[in-house]
Amino acid sequence: MFLRSNHRIKDGKDHTYWSLVETVRTPDGPRQRTLCYLGELNGSAQARWLKTIEVFNEQGEAEQLKLFPSHIEPPEDDPQVARVLLNQVRLERTRQFGACYLGLELWKRLELDHFFEEAIDKAPADVPWSRIAALLTINRLCAPGSELAVEQRWYPSTALDDLLGIEEGKINDTRLYRCLDQILPHKTKLEGHLKERYGSLFGAEFDVLLYDLTSTYVEGAAEDNPMMRRGYSRDHRPDCEQMVIALIVNSEGFPFSYETFDGNRADVSTVETILRMVERKYGKARRIWIFDRGIVSEENLAAIRKRGGQYLVGTPRRQMKRFEAELVKEDWTRVRPEVEVKKVAIPQGEETYILCRTAGRREKEKAIRERFCSRMEEALKRLEKTMATGRLKNRNLMERRLGKIQARHPSVNDLYEISLRETGAGVRLSWHMREDRRRWHESREGAYLLRTNLQAETPEELWSKYMQLTEAEASFRALKSELSIRPLFHQKERRVKAHVMVAFLGYALWVTLKHLLQRRPALIPKPAAADVGNTQPLTPMQALALLSKLHSGDIVLPTTDGREIRLRRVTEPTAEQKSLLDLLGSSLPDRLSFNRQCSVDSAVA
Repeated sequence: MFLRSNHRIKDGKDHTYWSLVETVRTPDGPRQRTLCYLGELNGSAQARWLKTIEVFNEQGEAEQLKLFPSHIEPPEDDPQVARVLLNQVRLERTRQFGACYLGLELWKRLELDHFFEEAIDKAPADVPWSRIAALLTINRLCAPGSELAVEQRWYPSTALDDLLGIEEGKINDTRLYRCLDQILPHKTKLEGHLKERYGSLFGAEFDVLLYDLTSTYVEGAAEDNPMMRRGYSRDHRPDCEQMVIALIVNSEGFPFSYETFDGNRADVSTVETILRMVERKYGKARRIWIFDRGIVSEENLAAIRKRGGQYLVGTPRRQMKRFEAELVKEDWTRVRPEVEVKKVAIPQGEETYILCRTAGRREKEKAIRERFCSRMEEALKRLEKTMATGRLKNRNLMERRLGKIQARHPSVNDLYEISLRETGAGVRLSWHMREDRRRWHESREGAYLLRTNLQAETPEELWSKYMQLTEAEASFRALKSELSIRPLFHQKERRVKAHVMVAFLGYALWVTLKHLLQRRPALIPKPAAADVGNTQPLTPMQALALLSKLHSGDIVLPTTDGREIRLRRVTEPTAEQKSLLDLLGSSLPDRLSFNRQCSVDSAVA
């Protein structure tokens, strides 16, 4: 086969069109037959067509062959002809390619390849440690699993051996575990490197910091890990020992830093440690801290003020009692159809309080109150009936039954005035709802209180800034769902910390992909299953799922002279996949490394 050029004059310009032609034998002699028309080709496209039939001999020298079907007689005087057995052409060694390739592109976009080459590749190893670190991180992004699962199931099914240039048989769980030990000491430098890259790529700023905590539990006793303790479990696994993870992100969700604590560490006790850690790493600065009410204490706020910082935090609900009069007033400012706010200044104080009220939250809390009131009243009626029929006569038992009912409904117990009174017919139970308490509950439903030492901003701006805390919550959702940081299977403390570091790296790739997808979402149509015309940006997981359908494989072309021509190729992307790659500023490679196992491959132009 060969390329033939055809010239045509159109609009006064000479256009060159190409076609793929093969030589065939006929009774009248050799003839040339057009297989397909390729249209206009630029120089690189033409070169790729030519190099798809570049063959390497045993000495590694390249030569060109022309491919012919086995039932066609090639020209006898042409030594560069290979006759292909069409009925024996096959596809081998299919591998997952697209998602892994995207993960590696994000790894390089953050320049983590250079960072780890300088940090951990000085030690001699069969496989550079930086490539193992890339493998672990890409796995955490694409298909999170244990080191054993990576070795036995995931890695052999991917094209990472071609993409990372790792020889066959070099990946095992021992090498993966040892890589965890290699990367852990570079945590501080890694955080600084990522902060710089986020600034370069997206102009990210870190003057507003969102702070939140979560927990993750371990499977097993973890006797060699003193960090693992039983504490408040956000994973609803109080039966397991756990550790606490503190994460700091900016208002756009870019991670600033993280820290690990013992599993029984109270949230409120972590702030002083985090403030010292941030100052040690990044110096003193006038930062704005945002965190929820579970982390608030007077000591923590005083520590921030002492460092010249500012804060915007949630407050416990009990403090709203101070603003009962403000809650019933109608001077609220509507910032959204369902959200109202008002600023409440404290006389002779440096702080400002922001009252917020949400319609949806109000309806939810009202429904909860009515449900618990209904349950408590039903329980009281049952107790009253039991007493009236004479089945319960002992006053002490009556009081104990009443105490149990009140204990089961603590959120609405203060709404009722309940008494046991003596009558001629015996002890009778009576109750009624306290109207003052009911009005107070109704006024605070859907309301919450913010506290800040920021003075110049309006209530609307302060509320919007506090709502950025959802970025920290989204970070934890990504870590726990898409990146599967839980549960932990490592038993040693350093391995657990390294596992969290790999999850942190996986989140770095995830949040980078998220912001790349948000740049120009209109370029990316939703997959076919979604509504037509929907131009919302894809989520990172949707993008990975779309590209995961791209595979690589070896096309094997047996020839009549006993040779096999092996072409390692990537499947042709669909229109959606091409649009996604264009948006991300990426393109599929022209060749895959085959370590001379393939006899034919397309060369880089």
